[in-house]
Amino acid sequence: MHLASRTRRPLALAATLPLALLTACSTTGDTAAPTSAPSSSAPSSTTAADGATVETGATEAAAASPRLAISYDGGVQVLDATTLEVLADEEFEGFTRLNPAGDGRHFLVSGKGGFHVLDGGSWEQPHGDHSHYYTAEPRATGTVFAAEEPGHVVTHAGRTTLFDDGTGNVVGFDSTDLEDDARTMRTYTTPAAHHGVAVELQDGRMVVSEGTVDARTGIRVLDAQNAEIARNDTCPSVHGETVAADEAVVIGCTDGVLVYRDGVITKVASPDAYGRVGNQFGTEESPIVLGDYKTDPDAEVELTTRVSLIDTTTAQLRLVDLPSSYWYRSLGRGEDGEGVVLGTDGALHVIDTAAGSVTRSVPVIAPWEVQEDWQSPQPQVFTMDGTAYITDPAAKAVHAVDIETGEVFESADLTVVPNELTGVPGEVDDSAAGA
Repeated sequence: MHLASRTRRPLALAATLPLALLTACSTTGDTAAPTSAPSSSAPSSTTAADGATVETGATEAAAASPRLAISYDGGVQVLDATTLEVLADEEFEGFTRLNPAGDGRHFLVSGKGGFHVLDGGSWEQPHGDHSHYYTAEPRATGTVFAAEEPGHVVTHAGRTTLFDDGTGNVVGFDSTDLEDDARTMRTYTTPAAHHGVAVELQDGRMVVSEGTVDARTGIRVLDAQNAEIARNDTCPSVHGETVAADEAVVIGCTDGVLVYRDGVITKVASPDAYGRVGNQFGTEESPIVLGDYKTDPDAEVELTTRVSLIDTTTAQLRLVDLPSSYWYRSLGRGEDGEGVVLGTDGALHVIDTAAGSVTRSVPVIAPWEVQEDWQSPQPQVFTMDGTAYITDPAAKAVHAVDIETGEVFESADLTVVPNELTGVPGEVDDSAAGA
């Protein structure tokens, strides 16, 4: 089916308004506060019969309404994750990256000037012993967390942490305070700017990468006051992060991974001298993390056919052979801890991460090739609520696959060539865990 998008509204409207410093308290550090452009249509609110606060213009729904965001050259489209209908189309300048913001409602669009807040238009309003669910038109809110080179966004334990690769500035805040100008922010600046990442844990500890623009070497662990409490410098070319069960943090290296668990940093070595794990996917329910795996340091495009499984309780890394090659946006996790990998054969391969074996291969799209330019549109997987959403740039389409049954239960044509893909559940995520 072909679903036309609604009227596009350019982001430039917000950009023309003066930027003002957000009112915030910094617990420590020397970073500048994010900036916010006033929204062109900031929602007002009314009160429901039971006393719940309702945003003006919102429509009450019977249940949560999950949303997807798909980037393309020139903007981002927001889709209904159930029907795959395009609900909104917002213009963004330049190449953009997409991440859930951590509150179940908003997206963070990494683009020119920083992290831009995009409202998915679906949310839960808890009210005593029950909740209300609402929808509204998705929109760019105008809020921008300023960054020279906006990089990784990590959501975990109800906190959202942003990393600016251009300055090494780290900003963390309660995910539910995303659009609150009075939010309290934790700030920190790494000793040198680099392509890095930071993860904040429940008790305020923060795992942050260590490196420079020339080399990334390891991680440091900070306490709630940003004082260093642990360090490990045996992780060449640090890249990627995820959080597994019991708040085990996994960071990728070119020769394995680092696992920070129960206050201890452990190096888990790859079986090969060069065995790069650069992208990891964990869940709070499973101690096992799914990662990619590459063994050729000189390859421009390595058509790897193995993935890694890291057991954070035993500090062991094992490899699983796949029927085809894949790339780094091919990976995800199911609700029951399954690993999913979209192969270049066009099939979604489902992995039993406990047994370390492929249990099902589901044809979804036509065979495709990994491109040398990582920014070029290529198929991507995003998993949410037991569904694997898959983009097909060649066909300008998106598909929804039930991970448990393998059924491709929904497909839609797009009016744009999709690039990045992510989603929000439209309800409060108590754990706010992300990969």
